[in-house]
Amino acid sequence: MANEWLERWREGRIGFHRDHPHPMLVKHWPGLGVRPGTKVLVPLCGKSLDMRWLAGQAHPVLGIELAPEAIEQFMAEGEGVATRYRQAGFQVCRQGNVELWCGDFFHFHIEQAAEIGAFYDRASLIALPPATRQRYAFHLAQLVPPGSQGLLVSLTRPPGDEGGPPFGVSDEEVRQLFAPNYRVTLLEQGEPEPGSGFRERAWALVRRGPLEE
Repeated sequence: MANEWLERWREGRIGFHRDHPHPMLVKHWPGLGVRPGTKVLVPLCGKSLDMRWLAGQAHPVLGIELAPEAIEQFMAEGEGVATRYRQAGFQVCRQGNVELWCGDFFHFHIEQAAEIGAFYDRASLIALPPATRQRYAFHLAQLVPPGSQGLLVSLTRPPGDEGGPPFGVSDEEVRQLFAPNYRVTLLEQGEPEPGSGFRERAWALVRRGPLEE
């Protein structure tokens, strides 16, 4: 899976990239009540413009991305000087209020996540095959403190379409994956996209505390 992702970036097969912030992010993030100044984690971030939008809302952003090409393109398309350094086995690039860590999300640990207080997932869960999603949901829960809020955008495919990525993830699976560690609220069900039939959903997630049922 990782090799396929890297090949897509090397070959420029990035039809999943949007040239504008995601409408569900713009619509629903303000309603989460995440305080300005809260650092937002964006796993498997690509070169998403959602990160610049979040930075524009006074959030420091920490994105994690496996493909160096995605990070280099993000920096080249942005404004300002990019600084580079290594930390905890990751190559880190910083530009303005956005820092991108190049490496495997599953190798990013709580020691590096100390300042994170919120998260956003538009392209992470749906990029992962079923066998990896449980591991992803559990690892994400280890990186964010109790009470932290997040916005998840999931996707379903038309009946009988088992392709991917992006992979379809049912509402039932979203709840199964995240309910053990989060309060899960469905915010919006989008309309089927013309042509593909993909249908996106926006979810609010709040990390549960250790004594919370």
